[in-house]
Amino acid sequence: MKKPKLQLALDQNSLPEAVAVAHLAGPIVDIVEVGTILELQAGQLAIQTMRKMLPDKMIVSDTKCADAGTTVAENSSKAGADLMTVIDSATQATMQAAKKVMLGIQVELYSAWDFKRAAKWLELGIDQVIYHQSRDALLAGKSWGEQDLTTVRQLIEMGFKVSVTGGLTLKTIPLFAGLAVETFIAGRAITGNSDVRAAAQAFQDKIIEHWGTNV
Repeated sequence: MKKPKLQLALDQNSLPEAVAVAHLAGPIVDIVEVGTILELQAGQLAIQTMRKMLPDKMIVSDTKCADAGTTVAENSSKAGADLMTVIDSATQATMQAAKKVMLGIQVELYSAWDFKRAAKWLELGIDQVIYHQSRDALLAGKSWGEQDLTTVRQLIEMGFKVSVTGGLTLKTIPLFAGLAVETFIAGRAITGNSDVRAAAQAFQDKIIEHWGTNV
């Protein structure tokens, strides 16, 4: 079983803040995400900046695209993104349009999906999903549990490359041990730490502890 990647979610309200974090943690993580909040604030410049700063890293444009798949994908691709997110409620036509422009399409899972709908995405050639605990759900007291692990396992067995995100900490990473998780996406657990570089390294070390160093 290969080692899951570590993705840094940049959801700062300004590009200078994001740059400061990326400078410290970017070299340690595997993927850098221009989060929805940051992209709304700084636009395509945020993607362009991360691409220039970290030319060897994968860059995600977290657009959560719901419509205009072709245009959104073109903008993200031209800015330098390797991957782009679409929201689970987007139509198949929107997802297919985005897929024609950018090969790396990830469907972010909220509440507008089921396994039948997910099977249709595989038919479109979209095999990446993000299993998501939203910030609002976490603030309401929801935590990771057996039901989440079962869903992640089922998605993997269907053939999806599954990323997980939402309030991940060093304590929650071991819950997924034994599962072929594609990527762990961490935001505030790294960016909100007083030592961003050390926090990113701690996540990488924890992943290696449970999955080894196979890549």
